[in-house]
Parts: sequence; structure tokens; C-alpha cells
Amino acid sequence: MMMNIVLFGPPGAGKGTQSQNLIRDLGLVHLSTGDLLRAQIAAGTPLGLEAQGLMNAGLLVPDHVVIGMIRHRLEECPDAAGFIFDGFPRTLAQAEALDALLEGLGQSIRCMISMVVPQPELVQRLLLRGKDSGRADDQNEAIIAQRIQEYQAKTAPVAQYYAQQNKWKEVDGTGSIQEIYSRIREAAGC
Repeated sequence: MMMNIVLFGPPGAGKGTQSQNLIRDLGLVHLSTGDLLRAQIAAGTPLGLEAQGLMNAGLLVPDHVVIGMIRHRLEECPDAAGFIFDGFPRTLAQAEALDALLEGLGQSIRCMISMVVPQPELVQRLLLRGKDSGRADDQNEAIIAQRIQEYQAKTAPVAQYYAQQNKWKEVDGTGSIQEIYSRIREAAGC
């Protein structure tokens, strides 16, 4: 059985860093919907062309297109030890669609790990990252606060969905990278 993990946390929680640790140590495949969209568009696939057309019209890419891209990626990696779902699902409808997709492939989500970090620390992490990366959305405290608030509002139903399945695990996202990683590994049972 594949080890499929949903890694959640607000902007600045350290999901990218911890995803790389899990990939390195467990042989998991990183599945980021943003990366998938860019790859499908660059490859000119039917799903990529559909997504590009919607984005060019200023519309959001609908769930069925995103789920189609995820299906494509899962099918590309049949021998993977599992997948890290980073930033997806973001809504209850997406969580239900992901479960249905995985069930059809004889798989399931092992757990949803939610990294919890106090907002003042998130703000400081993002401001530091903004200095290094040059990302405009990591350089303005008001925008950072809005991004964190949006994350909290939109992901609460997803957390509840996985909690009802006894798959939601909360971990303290503060401390050293290794301390946080140890907590994630323990929560995931690996």
C-alpha cells in the first residue's frame, strides 16, 4: 500500500522543506498542483490546454481538470512508494474528489499532517524568506496576514473531513527543522 500524505500548513510553516525531507528519506513523489499545471501546460496536453484557456480567460481551473492532472501524475508513477500532496486538497469538494480518485486506484490517504505555527512566527519566517527570494507576497505584513487568514478559513473544513476519518494529525511546526521532521515522521507512523 502506498504511503500517501497530505501535508498542510499556512504559508511559512515549512511544508516545502519538510516535503523534501520526506521525499529524500521515504522515496515519496511530491505532488504540487501548481507544478502539475505548469508541466501540463508546457507539455501541451489536452488537460494543460484546457487549463491554459481557462487561465487566459481569468478563470480558476476547475476541480475536474486538477483531479485529471493528479490522476495523470499518479498513473505516471505506478512504482512510487507514495505521494506527498502539497497544497491540495484545499476544499472539501477537492478532498472528496481525491478520495474517490485514490479509491478507484486501490489507494487512500494515509494521513493529513497539519503543521501548526503561531502567526507571529509565520510572519517573521515569510519576511525573512521575502528578503532572500524577492517574492513580493512575502515582503508585506498585511498581505502575509491576509494569506494566513485565507488559509485558516478555507482549510478548516478539509481538516474536519480528515479528522472524521481519523487521518488528521496536528504537529508543532516550531523548533529546528530536524525536530519538526521527527514529529512529522512520528505522526505519519514512518
